[in-house]
Amino acid sequence: MDKKKVVVGMSGGVDSSVAALLLKEQDYDVIGVTMQIWQDEDACDLEREGGCCGVSAVEDARRVAEVLDIPYYVMNFKEEFRKSVIDYFVAEYRRGRTPNPCIACNRYVKWEALLERSLAIGADYIATGHYARIIRRDNGRYAIENSVTELKDQTYALYGLTQEQLRHTLLPVGFYKKPQIREMAEAAGLPVARKHDSQEICFVPDGDYASFIERDTGEKAQEGNFVTKDGKVLGRHRGITHYTIGQRRGLDLPMGRRVFVTGIRPDTNEVVVGEAEDVFTDCLRADHLTFMGIPDMKVGEEGYFLTKIRYNHRGTMCRIERTGEDEITCRFDEPVRAVTPGQAVVFYEDGCVAGGGIIRG
Repeated sequence: MDKKKVVVGMSGGVDSSVAALLLKEQDYDVIGVTMQIWQDEDACDLEREGGCCGVSAVEDARRVAEVLDIPYYVMNFKEEFRKSVIDYFVAEYRRGRTPNPCIACNRYVKWEALLERSLAIGADYIATGHYARIIRRDNGRYAIENSVTELKDQTYALYGLTQEQLRHTLLPVGFYKKPQIREMAEAAGLPVARKHDSQEICFVPDGDYASFIERDTGEKAQEGNFVTKDGKVLGRHRGITHYTIGQRRGLDLPMGRRVFVTGIRPDTNEVVVGEAEDVFTDCLRADHLTFMGIPDMKVGEEGYFLTKIRYNHRGTMCRIERTGEDEITCRFDEPVRAVTPGQAVVFYEDGCVAGGGIIRG
């Protein structure tokens, strides 16, 4: 019987490297691929930035492939990454929203684009080093299930995957904890066994999103007013791309007390500032819906789920109602902090991703 062929997205890190190792040990025909997604930067910049986009990532992945004795290729996904991730990231920030580019990259680049090319060359699956698992539920639907380690769980960032994508995906790392992954890498002689994890958004390694947006667009952010929710002017801000809901640091307002960003008004170029309690709410609306572990909810249908409003949110119980063709309304059992338009809201049932959407407000 022919081996099943799997294309492993190799970022040059230990997690994706061990994913390739595990799948080879499970007798898959493994092909390693690094996705070249960075735009037109010189090699020195790429080497310095590293992460999952740099020259060092390619070289590390290539060395791992040599140790594992698997074919290895670099595929160009610059165009897809520019359109679906960078352009989206920039446009959302300029609209006064705070996007999650990793979710967009997962949905439209790492899965949609990579899967399409992988199937075209005869692969049966793609695989990554994400800390999550895939199961088929009793209702017949595929779903992302929490990894065995809550500390590294990455299910939130994968909520947007479709049933077809899940059917062709393997996530072997989700069954292990990080120390186990490093131990396996060392035992196999992988050169990335002790490589540090990348923490920042790969194309903004210094974390200065506003400066990146100015460089990318060639336009400097326009200054505007800090205001209270009823419009009283408190001072001047540096441009709305410098701020996000719940932010306290970097406001430079002589208020004599802690104040927080509670809203961003792109139409008037205003940043709304308020007290700590103003950052909490018990209700939000979301659109751009994806249903994963449950069938699409009908308009008027309700459910009760553990719900996360950001990657590192532990989750709060929430009643979710389908209130429109592309809208859900979420009512939390207790107020949640800093509901941020542009971020994802992801809801879980029995440890599996049931669905999610993009927070509207």
